Amino acid sequence: MKKYMILVFVALGFMGCAKSTDIEIEGKLSVKGSEPHSYLSIKDTQSKTSYKIQNQESFDLMTKQKQTVQIRAKLVKEAVGPGFPAVIEVVEVK
Repeated sequence: MKKYMILVFVALGFMGCAKSTDIEIEGKLSVKGSEPHSYLSIKDTQSKTSYKIQNQESFDLMTKQKQTVQIRAKLVKEAVGPGFPAVIEVVEVK
């Protein structure tokens, strides 16, 4: 019985420590790179961080190039370094 209670508390501890990957970004959309390796990116106006958008077709974001938009997104992959920005998946365009 004690083993089960310890396992339950440990599992709850891990669930409580899980961080949310949803982020709110307001920034300007732009296309970066050259064909065939171009991608849509958003540059956060506050932190000046660029994010690569993974699912741009779902929200027709290519038509909003050079416009400032507000989005809610999930962080898919952290930035690796210069030239490899963090990758996000847009959940909502406001």
